[in-house]
Amino acid sequence: MTHRLIASSLALSGLLAGCGGSTWVHPNKPPSEFTSEYTRCQNLVLRDSKLQQGSQLLVLNATERCLQREGWRLVEHE
Repeated sequence: MTHRLIASSLALSGLLAGCGGSTWVHPNKPPSEFTSEYTRCQNLVLRDSKLQQGSQLLVLNATERCLQREGWRLVEHE
């Protein structure tokens, strides 16, 4: 169940980022590190018992907040 949630959240995140023309960037890390950071943040979020039964949108929002705490920013492309 957890692997399916991770895969669907990554897919949803990719679709949302693709639709809006936006990319996650970090001032000191290459883009290639984003997936591992995302997975680490999502694993931390999924340990929260309050979110384990929550909707995927709540998990996605909490994961994105974790990424932002780690220095990642979602940048819109013009």
